[in-house]
Amino acid sequence: MATVTTIAGVPPPAFESQHHDHGIHQHKDPEKAQHLQQEEKDPYAPQLNVGGHGGTQRRLKNYQVTMIGITSGIGTGLFIGTGSAYAKAGPAGLLLAFIIVGGVLWCVMQSIAELATLIPTAGSFPHWATRFIDPAVGFSLAISYGYCFTIAIASECSAAAILVSYWSDISPAVVISISLALILAVNLMSVRFFGETEVITGAIKVTCFIGLLLVSIVITSGGAPNHEKVGFKYWHDPGAWTDFHGITGSTGHFLGFLSAFVNASFSFIGVETVVITAAEAVNPHKTIPSSARNVTYRIAIFYILGALFISLIVDPRNASLTSGTGNANSSPWVIAIREAGISVLPSIVNACIMISAWSAGNSYCWVGSRMIVAMTTDRQLPQIFGRTTKNGVPWVAVIAAWLFGPLAYLSLGAGGAAQAFSWLLNLSTVAGLVAWATLCFCYIRFHRAMKVQRVSRDTLPWKSPFQPYTAWIGFIGSSFIVLITGFPVFLKGNFTASGFIAAYVGIPIFVIPIIIWKLVHKTKFIRARDVDLWSGRLPEGS
Repeated sequence: MATVTTIAGVPPPAFESQHHDHGIHQHKDPEKAQHLQQEEKDPYAPQLNVGGHGGTQRRLKNYQVTMIGITSGIGTGLFIGTGSAYAKAGPAGLLLAFIIVGGVLWCVMQSIAELATLIPTAGSFPHWATRFIDPAVGFSLAISYGYCFTIAIASECSAAAILVSYWSDISPAVVISISLALILAVNLMSVRFFGETEVITGAIKVTCFIGLLLVSIVITSGGAPNHEKVGFKYWHDPGAWTDFHGITGSTGHFLGFLSAFVNASFSFIGVETVVITAAEAVNPHKTIPSSARNVTYRIAIFYILGALFISLIVDPRNASLTSGTGNANSSPWVIAIREAGISVLPSIVNACIMISAWSAGNSYCWVGSRMIVAMTTDRQLPQIFGRTTKNGVPWVAVIAAWLFGPLAYLSLGAGGAAQAFSWLLNLSTVAGLVAWATLCFCYIRFHRAMKVQRVSRDTLPWKSPFQPYTAWIGFIGSSFIVLITGFPVFLKGNFTASGFIAAYVGIPIFVIPIIIWKLVHKTKFIRARDVDLWSGRLPEGS
């Protein structure tokens, strides 16, 4: 576990952490402070603001973190979900939506990467909210963000079962069971093994996507078996924009864009999870800034270039885009490949999408478990949840997160069971976006504290660009997306109470735990002059 250090010769101020009752005090002698931690009665009890990664171990290699940064969160949303967004918005609407949301995500990533490089704490996200805003906000963020990803385990396992139905009539329950068993096995092994799994599945995702881009070039240039040159045909017929639910003119085009805008936002959620690896990375000072820089290329290639190529090879009026099959039959890439007369390839793409779905579920279990570890580090959960194996695996937290996975079986039921599963997913739809906004606000508070306490940003191991304006753009942009998520329910004749609740229930789920925690623990908003800027800083090369 890393000890507190000075940065660029600037000593930390002499004060007790405002969270001193949660963990060990700062000590003048770093080696003795570390020794005192190890001698505590509970060897598994992680310490708030000291070292920051609890009982986990730094075993993720640089190349593993790099691959996680490139492919984290890529599941069925990118390969299949973009189809329905394209049908609603048209070529220009989809492309513009991905560009704008990509810009918001870039701002979020730059902000949180700077924090993670400086303070690579367990779970990262809720700890920063606890430390820079209010412990109540950290508690709520851990709950909402953790739930967002643990319920997504069930979602991705259910998606994998649907993808298998592309070839076989095998019971979906069997596929879900195998997926869940593999996820639990991988997450209970050393984090280094988890990293290797992400490298392998990530390589498959990247190879598949690059292959799809090359095939798209062949199709649009007339090199496919049907020899039809497509070019920018669909930008002219039916046009760059499509009407939203029969609403014509500029209003319909704008609403179609908004629909794609929201869809694109959900497709991007998960990219930020690479920052959580900071607490278990061998060298976060190198890998986290690199991941922040690489996200620019990821957004440009996977999302923006992908949206452009989709608009070249598929007619937005194609009914299969909105068929709701959930497998390769509704993927815009597979639709184009099939209509171009290319055989075999659709099955290969479906296999890659299935691996992507399982990989996403696997990483979501890892993220969910680290949120639980963060809550134990900040003394917001019983310490048993922070217990680790000799390899540094928080096994109790892993099992607790994984237990949300079997909810996937609800998707197999009829009527009430399927409806229950749909509602469980709706509960998490905006949690990722709320997290984006909250994390940017964490950075804004951190930046303000640096200024008030007269600590130069030149003392940081890495400075993200254009701050604090970058963080403000990320905060405002993310908040705006949260507010417009349920815009269709406000259209004339569309409003229903259930639709409104499904769209916006994520907001009270975030706010209510804050109120409860503040009432119980009497916490206060942390003033900039009182923010702890020093604890848990990782020495260079640690």
